[in-house]
Amino acid sequence: MNTKYIDLINQTYYFPQEEFQLGDNGLEFHGVDLMDLVEKYGAPLKFTYLPKISENINLAKKWFAQGIKKNNYKGTYNYCYCTKSSHFKHVLNEALKNDIHIETSSAFDIDIVESLKETGKVTNQTYVICNGFKREQYITNIARLINNGHENCIPIIDNYEEIELLSDSINNHFNVGIRIASEEEPKFEFYTSRLGIGYKNIIPFYEEQIKNNERVDLKMLHFFINTGIRDTAYYWNELVKCLKVYVRLKKICPSLDSLNIGGGFPIKNSLHFEYDYQYMIDEILNQINISCAEAEVPVPNIFTEFGSFTVGESGGAIYEILYQKQQNDREKWNMINSSFITTLPDTWAISKKFIMLPINRWNDEYERVLLGGLTCDSDDYYNSEQNMAAIYLPKFRKEKPLYIGFFNTGAYQETIGGFGGLQHCLIPAPKHILIDRDKNNKITTKIFSQQQTSEQLLNILGYEH
Repeated sequence: MNTKYIDLINQTYYFPQEEFQLGDNGLEFHGVDLMDLVEKYGAPLKFTYLPKISENINLAKKWFAQGIKKNNYKGTYNYCYCTKSSHFKHVLNEALKNDIHIETSSAFDIDIVESLKETGKVTNQTYVICNGFKREQYITNIARLINNGHENCIPIIDNYEEIELLSDSINNHFNVGIRIASEEEPKFEFYTSRLGIGYKNIIPFYEEQIKNNERVDLKMLHFFINTGIRDTAYYWNELVKCLKVYVRLKKICPSLDSLNIGGGFPIKNSLHFEYDYQYMIDEILNQINISCAEAEVPVPNIFTEFGSFTVGESGGAIYEILYQKQQNDREKWNMINSSFITTLPDTWAISKKFIMLPINRWNDEYERVLLGGLTCDSDDYYNSEQNMAAIYLPKFRKEKPLYIGFFNTGAYQETIGGFGGLQHCLIPAPKHILIDRDKNNKITTKIFSQQQTSEQLLNILGYEH
């Protein structure tokens, strides 16, 4: 009878998988012995496996290069990283090893760009695409960057006032893009994105504010889908609408030469995950070719903005199961030694799905459980709704510690959770480990941040000693 956890995995999924292997000591992630990590640093902990960032960037570049060749596409491709997914220096340093560009969303992002310029990570040839609703400080910072010679900074116009605000602050000529306010999926509570300018208003806006403005050139049309690039009727319908606007604009605006297909690629959230990245890229390029050929206009250079795809699959979190509470005849609660609300906020905020696997005891019998966090909040849990299926783990044994891992958590969780700040119920933020490989491909680890102390939290709250 197949009662071991490893039997359950083998009969449910194709396993092992590229990033997950089972070694002598337990689960391995990209060849990293996770039990060795726990024994060295303890749990709870978070980690970032830096090589995965470069790997995903280069995969996307390869897929676009193949798509451009297959479709005889005449434009270029530019990969941009959305800094809002993770602003950490170690993430940007790794990403910028790969000849990419930057997308920003707020004023302080520009300060990060300028810091990276000082170290040579970003140059004047790096495109800085400035998204977001722009108020005074953001406008000031964008203008400072352009006035200091960064001509490849392209503010994306989000509302009708921004051209005037930018013109008042920028000394010379500058380029802009326009963001399309795309229609949202039918399941959304509203019809049209609050970001950007509506389809029908873009041509009039260009003619009124840009066409006869000698200081401004329109270089880019920005098309963003909140749900990402997916093979759905909704996505293809919105892309076709975007392309109709692009070809109409191109006919009256010679400077327009770029299309930003913002909205990221999905990342792996289950061992069942399947997505044909190459097919999607090929079909996007094909649709652009068709629309531009019919309108007899040149195809645009392509920009993408990948945040989660860049950094998401590099991250993970490891917890220890502290205790099991059986609250009724069916529900067993395995309590982790941390909090989902504070360390993986997307699990409760948007029922985000992450890959969850035990780190050790794969040869033990398994049981169905729910997972609970340490806070006294009823939302601090992780169950089958987030996990896509019932949660099974090796049976709880007080004398045999059980560790579990959540994987592909590298995007947004630290910024949404408030890295370095107050945590719900004052549950301390866990230790964070950076994992890399040296020039001989040997795994290296170092501590990025220690677990929060009571003194740090008390100081934030005003209880200074």
